Amino acid sequence: MARPVDGLGVSLRIDAEERRARLAERHRLLPRTRTDDLPQIADDLVALHSSDPVTVFLSAMARMAHPSIEAVEQALYADRSLIRHHGMRRTLWVATPPVAQLIHAAATRDLVANERRRTSQLLAAAGVDNPEQWLAEAERQVLADLRVHGPSTAREIGQRVEVVRHRLQLAPGKKYAAAQSAHTRVLYILGFTGQILRGRSSSWINGAYAYADAESWLPGGLGDIDPQQAAAELADRWLQRFGPATTADLQWWMGWTLRRTKQALSDCRAVEVDLESATGWLAADDPPLGPVEPWAAVLPGLDPTIMGWKEREWYLPKTSREVFDSVGNGGPSLWVDGRVVGAWAQAKDGVVHTHYFERVAAARRREIDGRIGELKSWIGDTRFTVRFTGEIHARLLGTRTVRRGFSPTT
Repeated sequence: MARPVDGLGVSLRIDAEERRARLAERHRLLPRTRTDDLPQIADDLVALHSSDPVTVFLSAMARMAHPSIEAVEQALYADRSLIRHHGMRRTLWVATPPVAQLIHAAATRDLVANERRRTSQLLAAAGVDNPEQWLAEAERQVLADLRVHGPSTAREIGQRVEVVRHRLQLAPGKKYAAAQSAHTRVLYILGFTGQILRGRSSSWINGAYAYADAESWLPGGLGDIDPQQAAAELADRWLQRFGPATTADLQWWMGWTLRRTKQALSDCRAVEVDLESATGWLAADDPPLGPVEPWAAVLPGLDPTIMGWKEREWYLPKTSREVFDSVGNGGPSLWVDGRVVGAWAQAKDGVVHTHYFERVAAARRREIDGRIGELKSWIGDTRFTVRFTGEIHARLLGTRTVRRGFSPTT
C-alpha cells in the first residue's frame, strides 16, 4: 500500500496491490459502486471507447445498477448527455459534453492537418485540379445539406450531394486497393474539425452512424478551448481515474508527444510517486481510497479499464497477454481482484465461451459465471461480432486450436 519514502525525492510509494484496488473503486467495478448515472460512469472513466460500438454499451452496463440498452441509447441520442467524437490516438470515444470539448481541443484538432493533406493527395490522384478548393466547397455543401435535412447517414448524404460522389482510389497497385466515394473523407474532416458529430446508428451493435451539424446536435458545439489548458485538465481527469501512472502511460493514452505530455503533467501539478520499479504520477487532488472488497468482472473488448495503460504488468500477468492482439487492442476479458485471469467470446449461436489463463478458485469462477449470466440477460438474443479481439479469441471460438491451459473452453 502507499507509504512515505525517504531520501528518494518522492513522497509516496504505491505498490501493485493498491493500484488494483484503486482501479476497482474508481472504475466502478465493485457492486456497491454501480450507478445508473451514465454521464457519471463516462466521467469516471474519462471516456468510453467507441471504435467498436458494442463496447460503449457493455462497458456502461457493467457499471450500471439497472443495466439497460435503452438507457444508454437515451443518454446518447435523446438527452445527448453523452457525445461520440474522434479523439486520442485517432480513436472514436463517447464522453460527456464538457469532456468531449476537452478532447477536441487537446487531441482531435491535431488530426486535421494530416487528414486534409491526405485527402488532397487522393483528390489530386483522382484528377481534381484544385483539391483544396474542391474540399472547401464539398465541406460547405455537406454542412448545408445537414442543416436542411437533419441527421443523415453517409449514404444519404452521398445521394443528395453530388459533388462528394467523386471516386477516390485507396492504395492503388496494392492487393488491398479499394475505391471510396469522397464523401467518406469529407465527413472525416468535418468530424475532426468539430463541425459535425455522430448521431444514432441503426442498432446498438452497428457503427453506421448518422451525422449531424455539431451545433444542432450539441448547443454551442465543441467550443474553442485553449489546447494547453484543455490538455492540463484532461491529464488531471485521467490521473484522478487512472493514477498513479507513468509518463509513458499518459503519453500513450493521449497519443501526445513526450513534450506535450510533460507540459500537461506540469500544468496540472501532478505529484510524483514511486511505483516500485518506476516513477509515476498522481493527481494533485488525488481522491481518497477506502477498503476494497474482493471482486470479479466480465468486460468487453476495448473496455477503458483494460486499455488504460501502456505498461500493464501490474494488472496483466504474463500468462494472460494473449487477451491482447499484436498491436495492443485488448479483447473481451475476465477479471478477478484487479488482474486479467481469462477471456470470453460470444459464438454465432449465442453461447458465451470462456478460457482461463491461470488457476482460479472455484468460488471466484462462480462469481465470473454470475457476471456472464448478467451479461446474457442484458443482450438477450442479440448476436454481435467483436471488432478487435486478442490473440486468444480465434482459438477460443474454435477457429484455431486453443493451447493447453488451466481450464477447457466452456
